[in-house]
Amino acid sequence: MGILLVLIIVAVIFFALRNKAKTPIAVASHWSHYFESFQYTPQDFYSKVEETCKQFEIPNAKYSKVTYAQSGIFSARREYLRVARNEFVFDICAAPFGKGFFVSSWLGETDIGIIGKIPILNQLFGKDPARKSYYQADTEAMFRQCVHSAVLTVVDEIIKGKGVRGMTELERQSK
Repeated sequence: MGILLVLIIVAVIFFALRNKAKTPIAVASHWSHYFESFQYTPQDFYSKVEETCKQFEIPNAKYSKVTYAQSGIFSARREYLRVARNEFVFDICAAPFGKGFFVSSWLGETDIGIIGKIPILNQLFGKDPARKSYYQADTEAMFRQCVHSAVLTVVDEIIKGKGVRGMTELERQSK
């Protein structure tokens, strides 16, 4: 009985740490939209978004899939497309919901490691969030715009000619 309890505790810690490592430390913005009476496969959506992002030739961009638990650590898992650049990541979700389909994106900042914990190193290596250069702020904004634009481009492409209402300008804006 004791060994079973130890195995359960180790499994819980493993799953908790596995999820934590993939989660951004701070969410900078979120966008989502629901499309009524429309279905599309998440994998096809992710492929199109990645392909569209690559057309922007975003410097240092990396693409991967990450999974998050839908609620607790033992719940079903949901796959997201991750587009990362430096310490910023977009986690993009596309999924059926009821009779429709939704798309969301979460822009977050990941931990910058040991450098982020030592103030003097932050400044030496240009990682101090309170002292970003204009260039750092500009390229962060361009990353945000490029990825959000890629998501919107793919949404427009997949709903075109399907009888689905297009998004208003307000619905297209990231929050």
